[in-house]
Amino acid sequence: MNRSDIILLPPNRVWRTYLGGKCLDLLEGKSNPADSHFPEDWIASTTLAVNKGREEFKNEGLSFVEYNGSVEPLKKIMENFPYDILGEKHFKKYRANTQFLIKFLDSSIRLHIQAHPTISFAKQYLKSNSGKTEAYVILGTRKEVVNPYIYLGFQHPAGKEEFKTAVEKQNINKLVSCFDKIPVKPGDVFIVPGGLPHAIGEGVFMIEIMEPTDFVVRLEFERGGYVLPEQARFMGRSIEFAMEMIDFSQLSVEEIKKKYFCSPRIIEQQSGGSEFVLIDKTYTDCFSVHRIYVQSRFEKIAESFYVGIVTNGRGSIISGKCVQKVQTGDKFLIPFNAEKIEYMSDDAMEIILAFPPK
Repeated sequence: MNRSDIILLPPNRVWRTYLGGKCLDLLEGKSNPADSHFPEDWIASTTLAVNKGREEFKNEGLSFVEYNGSVEPLKKIMENFPYDILGEKHFKKYRANTQFLIKFLDSSIRLHIQAHPTISFAKQYLKSNSGKTEAYVILGTRKEVVNPYIYLGFQHPAGKEEFKTAVEKQNINKLVSCFDKIPVKPGDVFIVPGGLPHAIGEGVFMIEIMEPTDFVVRLEFERGGYVLPEQARFMGRSIEFAMEMIDFSQLSVEEIKKKYFCSPRIIEQQSGGSEFVLIDKTYTDCFSVHRIYVQSRFEKIAESFYVGIVTNGRGSIISGKCVQKVQTGDKFLIPFNAEKIEYMSDDAMEIILAFPPK
């Protein structure tokens, strides 16, 4: 593998239980953009999707890329060139995995009320060293949605037994009454720790970064006309398992904003651009997220591989003799062995960068 390789990441749409994806169709230049059960694009993914009833799609979730004239799973290329792409230390600890999962997510309806495990819960009950802490970077909202929002944490928690009964009886009014709507807008960044109940509202287009699992318990069984099979509700386990995963703490909207909304912090200013930290070890050790603004030229030297997403504008990425033109919606992976990377633009290009755990 050449030191200058920039790995472009084509669309990798993944089936989900909710509806959305029209914004992704538009990004991909499809002639008839529409919402469907493919509302997510999994980017540089070495994580398999868990979709009950779709077991025949054995590679669903895994990213495939063009390499040496053929299309191969990214995971296979990492296995063939582990030190070049991932670096020796990362590969020895995590093997051929990015150790994070990053997605585009475009909701046309509110998602199921759900929760994910913490690392300690996953170790104890799921035999996994990864839970599913998440982070959201809001890119846009649909014009027809007047007040875009998320649910995050219980503002009006019920007792565990009362909440369990509401789940069993699918008393949706009771479940929803546990939350206040928390407004979101483009540019907002926040963290969603494992255990915290939540739901993304309708009409939200965002980047989602998370631990590399598809662990989830869904507390609503039907959204958008699709009824979850029983095995897909609590990960094939009991409702008691789901209740143990959930954090029933009471958190006001103000407390949520103070504790989980993240403020950008500038870490480098160059004459032609700047770099900000969005999420770092202050919030999680599972991954980190930066944003680069390129007014003309920005030079980036990283200690690890990373995944980039162009969220606005257009320009070029230069690595050695390799020059790759990019525009809004393009995704790429910069390998560990790449030397200095230059980002060039005369169109105010913005890029989100996601890094693995250190």
